[in-house]
Amino acid sequence: MIVALAVLLAIAVGSCMQRVSGMGVGLISGPILSLILGPVEGIMVLNILACLNAGATTVAVRKNVVWSQFALIGSVMILGSVPAAFLIAAMDTAPLLILVGVALLIALAVVTFGKNLVPPVTGRAPALTAGVVGGFTNTLAGIAGPVFTVYFSAAKWSQSHYAATMQPLFMLGGAISFLVKALVGAAAITSINWMVWPAGLIGMFIGISVGGLIADKIDQAAARKFSLIVAAAGAAAAVIRGWTSL
Repeated sequence: MIVALAVLLAIAVGSCMQRVSGMGVGLISGPILSLILGPVEGIMVLNILACLNAGATTVAVRKNVVWSQFALIGSVMILGSVPAAFLIAAMDTAPLLILVGVALLIALAVVTFGKNLVPPVTGRAPALTAGVVGGFTNTLAGIAGPVFTVYFSAAKWSQSHYAATMQPLFMLGGAISFLVKALVGAAAITSINWMVWPAGLIGMFIGISVGGLIADKIDQAAARKFSLIVAAAGAAAAVIRGWTSL
């Protein structure tokens, strides 16, 4: 019961922040689910719930989605997902937890300090690169958002267009990550407590509903900063737990 409640709260906060700022489920919920359920099962749950969450959010922001870019970036995400799934299957729990936490911390550092340092980019190659790297990080740790944020910032996209276009990418990335991990035997859905699913769905509904109500009333910069702080704390906790378990 305690685990289900923790999952509900983690998904609710992440879904709310994603509705407000475009990112949140992976950054906030990912490290928390990794700590509660383990780095394999936690990210598997995250992939599935993030897929559903992004699908619901896509409906709300579909008018701002640039579908041509979604098709371009999404077409190569599987190229990053496959090696990440094999890496997960080959690693023990403790080092994998450290890897997930470190990947999150690096991603947070890049999106916080590095995105404005990346030179402007144009053409198909940077978009395709973002798709492959995003597929890898999403399958490994449920965090494609920072990769896409850096790319869209370098490509000089408006906030409304890139926040919207990330949603179907998250949906596709979550589906690909789940299917690839299931096919290579990196994770099994049957090993997850059944109470996690209704808790996650309820949390997602609450988060999207609250986020829709406050999206136009809350400062996006403040919401983004809150997401990054919570994500950093969770990622650091994952690294510490993995290190002490070695």
